[in-house]
Amino acid sequence: MKRLLRNETLKKIITHETSKYIFFGILTTFVYFLTRTPLFFITKEATLSAVIANVTSITFAFFTNDYFVFNQKRQGWLKRFVQFFIARLSTLALDLLLAFLLVDKFPGIIGRFVRNNHDMINFIETIISQFLIMATNYIISKFFIFKNKKES
Repeated sequence: MKRLLRNETLKKIITHETSKYIFFGILTTFVYFLTRTPLFFITKEATLSAVIANVTSITFAFFTNDYFVFNQKRQGWLKRFVQFFIARLSTLALDLLLAFLLVDKFPGIIGRFVRNNHDMINFIETIISQFLIMATNYIISKFFIFKNKKES
């Protein structure tokens, strides 16, 4: 590991870009929670609230990633947006699968730890899915979408 961190380029990526990605990822997660939680309380529909929260947070995440995290050139932003949206829709499938399985189909898996409180089951499932999704999205964004850095 020490040998890897001696590489200055890798060190910059890990310390700067990853920190920004985590910071804006946390903000994106807040956007997601602030969208999904009230919708779930109103509708009690985990899948519907997850879809709407994903569309909202995907849009927010693209602009923060494009401009602040990966420092992209303006040209080609629409192509990146489409690629980003498609990639995030694929992780939406993971979110929907986990919401369906852990909240709707088998709530007892989490429910036994929270006295079968449906709101808490949904909340815990949301935390689990967001950690998995954040890691997957970083890999996709870093290596497949945001490759046109501005010259510093």
